Amino acid sequence: MSTEGLEVYEVGGAVRDRLLGLPVHERDYVVVGATPEAMQERGFRPVGREFPVFLHPQTGEEYALARTERKVAPGYHGFTFHASPSVTLEEDLARRDLTINAMAESPDGQLIDPYDGQEDLKARRLRHVSDAFREDPVRILRLARFAARLAPLGFTVAEDTLTLCREMVEAGEVAALVPERVWQELAKALMAPAPEAFIEVLRECGALAVLFPEIDCLFGIPQPASHHPEVDTGVHVLMALQQSVVLNGSLAVRFATLVHDLGKGLTPKREWPSHRGHEAAGVPLVEALCERLRVPGECRSLAAVVTRYHLECHRVFSLRAKTLLRLLEGLDAFRRPERVDEFLLACEADYRGRLGLEARPYPQADYLREALARCQAITARPFVDQGLTGSAIGEAIDKARLSQLEALREEQQE
Repeated sequence: MSTEGLEVYEVGGAVRDRLLGLPVHERDYVVVGATPEAMQERGFRPVGREFPVFLHPQTGEEYALARTERKVAPGYHGFTFHASPSVTLEEDLARRDLTINAMAESPDGQLIDPYDGQEDLKARRLRHVSDAFREDPVRILRLARFAARLAPLGFTVAEDTLTLCREMVEAGEVAALVPERVWQELAKALMAPAPEAFIEVLRECGALAVLFPEIDCLFGIPQPASHHPEVDTGVHVLMALQQSVVLNGSLAVRFATLVHDLGKGLTPKREWPSHRGHEAAGVPLVEALCERLRVPGECRSLAAVVTRYHLECHRVFSLRAKTLLRLLEGLDAFRRPERVDEFLLACEADYRGRLGLEARPYPQADYLREALARCQAITARPFVDQGLTGSAIGEAIDKARLSQLEALREEQQE
């Protein structure tokens, strides 16, 4: 079905990314001067619930009718939308969040840039289009997410945009965000090239203290300089998070890395910079955060075991056989061996997320893998053949595993 006769413009991310020389993964279009009836007559399939959005019958790409929006209630659901043939392209672009997302391109390649998005691209600046930015608290999360994506290219947030975000936080707008949307934006940011920038932007405007107080409170908490040359716990967490990107960690690995030290926020000041027992103390905090944000199960379970056992992993060479076996059992390694690699990636990111130590090796990972492999080689069949039954089989397996782990420890110490 042809779009001939329609006033169509490519908008948003595709225009932005093309100007930045980045790959364009999906395209969105705005149609000016049309009605829903006219779109359906051409075979476009309506999919928008709140405003007219249509899928092209051949390409499946989204075509939205030009629209304006108006704030009528608190929170990010409190909007009414107006779409009609009288809405201009400039009016449609004005409702967008950032200037770099408020550009359009005509079919003949002409750039329409009424809010100086191209200038902000050149200046590597994330800037709001208008004061209407303050009407939608999701835009703070999107701003931080764009920082996470574009920080490696030199992008920073404009100071007047940060000021606007601070005013929104003070007005209580951020508290209206629903957990699912917060997690959705966090998950996207964690998979960006610089997820630490997401946390930094939220912290700068005060939104981190509202949305993730368990993380916000880590900044300013000292750690022993002998282990953490960067000293500040919050700084360490961001450095570890960047290492999880370097290691190409999954979403679960990156989330676990982000929350692994929450227990340090509970350490009494009189005990600083030591944080004895912060691993176990952090587990309830991680579980509460996951419950609040409705974090998916795989991310939730990995975050809990990384929080609980990351120090034991770092110290694995000094663990006795019994303690090492308990570690493997705590990781549920015999039933879910595939999760061990995820656990080890998060631990390595933590280990390397320290000032001046980012490139150091992590031989603990190979040692733990070898320990698991030796234990996995022990099966129940020989003991059954010996006539053992019931709990005696389990006891024999544990004894054999301990023997293997003792041998491994002796080999490592030679």
